[in-house]
Amino acid sequence: MSRLRTREILADLVAFDTTSRNSNLPLLDYVRSYLDSHGVASRLVFDATGQKANLWATIGPETDGGIVLNGHTDCVPVDDEVWASDPFVLTEREGRLYGRGAADMKGFLASVLALVPDLVAHGASRPIHLAFSHDEEVGCVGVRSLLADIRQNGPKPAFCIVGEPTSMRVVNGHKGGRGYRCVVTGLEAHSSLAPRGVNAIHYAAKLIVFITELAGELAQGPFDPEFDVGHSTISTGLIEGGVAVNIVPNRCAFTFEYRNLLEVDQQAIFDRIRNHAENVLLPQMQAVFAAASIEFLPIYEYPAHAIDAEHPLVTTVKGIVRSNAHSKVAFGAEAGLFSRELALPSILCGPGDIAVAHKPDEFVPIDDLAACDDFLRALCIGD
Repeated sequence: MSRLRTREILADLVAFDTTSRNSNLPLLDYVRSYLDSHGVASRLVFDATGQKANLWATIGPETDGGIVLNGHTDCVPVDDEVWASDPFVLTEREGRLYGRGAADMKGFLASVLALVPDLVAHGASRPIHLAFSHDEEVGCVGVRSLLADIRQNGPKPAFCIVGEPTSMRVVNGHKGGRGYRCVVTGLEAHSSLAPRGVNAIHYAAKLIVFITELAGELAQGPFDPEFDVGHSTISTGLIEGGVAVNIVPNRCAFTFEYRNLLEVDQQAIFDRIRNHAENVLLPQMQAVFAAASIEFLPIYEYPAHAIDAEHPLVTTVKGIVRSNAHSKVAFGAEAGLFSRELALPSILCGPGDIAVAHKPDEFVPIDDLAACDDFLRALCIGD
């Protein structure tokens, strides 16, 4: 397996601006052409717009079993970021390869694709499935149609490796997450007549305070010491409302998100927030203005995931990477969806560090890419 091949493919992948607001089809056209040149068929599962898709390809027999190598093709924006080099031109400096998505997670995709000629030449005895998704960065939304397609059409894989940046360490769990936009509608009034209005900002603030108090409760446990932050979390990230200082605002909107441990019920967290809004705050608002409202708009949802540290998949991968360590991560990933929708044992293991993702001068260490090349070859071919 050529180190140069991995680097060349990574340079090609980074050159595609697959920020989630853009189509990923040009990148997938490149991948399909590359696979076709090695005699590997692939298919696309499109989203409702037809401008984005997931890719599925199988090397080896079309039977149940085998390995899924999963990675997302989208990346986060570079808007207003200051980079030392062009974020869409792979650039080497001091043993690192810089570029948007180099760590999260085009480095893993490049390593997977670089292995394809060897897989074909070797003649895989079990299926090796490539599952490249879209729109992971906006809530793990894209891969769901691919999972539905696999569930309906088969074959059923045996397990899944999600190549998120873990510095090639074994990660056996991640938190779940949900995000909501809350829109509070009140009644405008002149500020000199404030009691005659319903101040949407005030009531939004009361709900945000409740969310903050709930965050304090979540911080009391349950706990999982394998996470950097060992409890579930919740926070408000955006807020906007009001027109002028002398107008009682009739509208305020804010967004909040939470990240939960596997043993914490996602729906129960939301139900507490909604119940406080509907049973405590809304009656106060509607006593002044009957049409006042508090509306929750879901943004994203993905499940938490964990696999036992003694599971054969975990121990096998530990043996390949030559480390008995394992951990869990607070960031979201598609492993939970592979586990929930297909009942696949899944872990995270890939090149790069999540700490440099979503930031200017994102990079993947060259040594990590080499380690990923070796890992995938040992996992898929066995030598």
